[in-house]
Amino acid sequence: MQTLVYPIIQGFIVFVVMIILMLMVLRLIANYTDPNPFSFFGRMSFKLKKMTDRFVYPIGKFLVLRNVDPRISPLIVILIAIVIGFFVLQLFYNLFFMIDGVVMSVRTAQITKVVGYLLYGFIGIYTLAIFIRIILSWLTSATNKVLRWLSRITDPVLEPFRRLIPPLGMFDISPIIVLLILHFLQAAVLVVFGLGRV
Repeated sequence: MQTLVYPIIQGFIVFVVMIILMLMVLRLIANYTDPNPFSFFGRMSFKLKKMTDRFVYPIGKFLVLRNVDPRISPLIVILIAIVIGFFVLQLFYNLFFMIDGVVMSVRTAQITKVVGYLLYGFIGIYTLAIFIRIILSWLTSATNKVLRWLSRITDPVLEPFRRLIPPLGMFDISPIIVLLILHFLQAAVLVVFGLGRV
């Protein structure tokens, strides 16, 4: 499954990220050149802005509140698209690695490897949930449904570390510590259960 389906998903995600990249670069150029609204380029710029506002406007609003030039919003959207693409690819990679490993282990009747692959996949998906929660907490309000759901499933692990490691000014480094521990655990699962890359 990993060798058949994953390249298709990867190609699709790269294609979507490239489209977003192209649109945001054009929007960035339009933001800084501010073409005549009655010219061809002005009309195209207006259509482009109207089409991409749903992605750019929330970021621009966020930047204005922090006294940053909102014209750079398309750059932030590009970075977010790349990061989200990475997370989605990681999710699918871990999922397919786990499925392929479980199927192969069941066929060869290796129960310990089945447990190992399931544990590896769970840790990967949980790590991804923490990453997405961190990014959403920067971009959306605490009332966002997805952020609230992610908080509910990640708080049992993050809260004890928050109590142990106080924030450094406005920065909470406890999620970074948790992510490092989860990464170490995932690597340990690979070694202890003798899981090879499928």
